[in-house]
Amino acid sequence: MPFANFKVPAGTITAEQKEQIITRTTDLYAEIFGDRARATTLVRVEEVADAGWGIGGEVLTLAKIGRAPQD
Repeated sequence: MPFANFKVPAGTITAEQKEQIITRTTDLYAEIFGDRARATTLVRVEEVADAGWGIGGEVLTLAKIGRAPQD
């Protein structure tokens, strides 16, 4: 079963953008592995709370990456 896990800052993408990530990722796996993979491809879009992750020992926040939450 192909599996993809996307982690994004909470509140920065819309439901439509999540759907697009899922659809396009599934299409990509089907292109690579054949259409038989489509039915078993699992795509997870996981929202990480603000300041819930970091890079290089520095906590990332929406303010630091210059993003505002999506309405």
